[in-house]
Amino acid sequence: MLASGGVMGRVVALGEAVRVEGFALAGATVLVAEVPDAVCRTWESLPDDVAVVLLTTDAAAALAHGEAAPKDVLIAVMPP
Repeated sequence: MLASGGVMGRVVALGEAVRVEGFALAGATVLVAEVPDAVCRTWESLPDDVAVVLLTTDAAAALAHGEAAPKDVLIAVMPP
């Protein structure tokens, strides 16, 4: 909980294991999804408290075909 009484949102790293697992060391929630279908399923089930999503380039490509971003979520795509 923040000093203002608000709650801090969660950071999620989503994509291939080899690219996202290290983010757990920084406190991110790591969601491994190796294939496009898994990326889409994982994206659709993101927890409500997610504030930032870090996507691998492959995960971003899998979502480029119309998956709507959750409201109020900041999305960043990792460089290749």
